[in-house]
Amino acid sequence: MYRILNWAQLGCSAIANWTKQYQKQIKGALLVAPSDLEAPQYTFSTVGFDHVPLAKINFKTLVVASSNDEWVTLERARFFADNWGSEFINIGNAGHINAASGYSEWPAGPEILKTLG
Repeated sequence: MYRILNWAQLGCSAIANWTKQYQKQIKGALLVAPSDLEAPQYTFSTVGFDHVPLAKINFKTLVVASSNDEWVTLERARFFADNWGSEFINIGNAGHINAASGYSEWPAGPEILKTLG
């Protein structure tokens, strides 16, 4: 069973930055619950992350977002996906899709991951 780890709220931005810098060929990435660093709730330091990169990612990606995520609006999540060239999936009212939102195990995760092929 896949588990959602809440160790990097900025994981999607980290992947987008890494891709831009290293230009490695990767089979694909499942980007879950991107955070909007420009949102007003980011009142704390995000050292090393001054904005969400918007450059196209050079491998297949899929962004999974929630319609009631406290860290990004659905519109911004879709905006990030469009800029990254990612497929976009809205899983409905799921919060931030992390352990705090009840996702210690996420049975749908492996099924979504399979779509990356």
